Amino acid sequence: MDQPGDGASFNPASKLDGVSPRQTKQIESQSRPSAALIHETIRAEGEQELERLWWAIVLSGLAAGLSMGLSLVVQGEFHALISDDATRRLVAPLGYTVGFLVVVLGRQQLFTENTLTPILPLLHHRDLATLRSVLKLWGLVLVSNIAGTWAVGSVLAHTSIFEPRIVDAFVDLSRRTVEGTFVTTLVRAVFAGWLIALMAWLLPAAKGTRAHIIVVMTYVVALGEFAHIIAGSVECAFLVQSDRASLAQYALDFFMPTLLGNILGGTTLVALLNYGQVAAEINDHRE
Repeated sequence: MDQPGDGASFNPASKLDGVSPRQTKQIESQSRPSAALIHETIRAEGEQELERLWWAIVLSGLAAGLSMGLSLVVQGEFHALISDDATRRLVAPLGYTVGFLVVVLGRQQLFTENTLTPILPLLHHRDLATLRSVLKLWGLVLVSNIAGTWAVGSVLAHTSIFEPRIVDAFVDLSRRTVEGTFVTTLVRAVFAGWLIALMAWLLPAAKGTRAHIIVVMTYVVALGEFAHIIAGSVECAFLVQSDRASLAQYALDFFMPTLLGNILGGTTLVALLNYGQVAAEINDHRE
């Protein structure tokens, strides 16, 4: 496998004449990673994910589904405790970012990140074996993520660990998952898939600001009320298990359009477009 992140291949100082070794090092330390270097870094992560044992993927995906419950819990707390509507609209989405912080910084398997990471190896190899590996990874992560969200939804629906006004906030936040039409939810999901895949694209260059990138991108998802298949599944599963929505609504109004939109947003708008901008450069370095 080609070695991603080869500094000689993507060294900006190599484009300059008469640069001393000391100046070369200074330029390297100050330069941003090139798009090609980011691509190869993410592709290397994708190759590693495709080689992981199935049970490790399932356990990591289950942990991610459980962790995403924190997004509803913290956002619901903010939603219930802030009385001013405008302030609540701006502040409550910060709670939504908590689950993503835990999942991404904890290196847990989240389905929407996987609309980018393993797709880059697929675009590189372009063979059936890699396609089968990607589909297997997607299936394992999605099923385990959803199982985790239903477990959290069950706890929220069938226990009294939160006071009634917090539960009412959970209901208010969750109803949006089943209120839109198929097309509306699909478009909202495209935006969410695009933003989360963009987050994954930005993280390799973030260095010490990874948490800031996660907070900003997922805050926008919550502020725009965009549809995310895993975070939204916590909310919709809570509605179903508290008898405020039906399984048919979960499947038809939420799950199908959201899953399709997240995949379209992540693979088409990020993976394919970002691959397109660096494909020629990467191929040149490999020749």
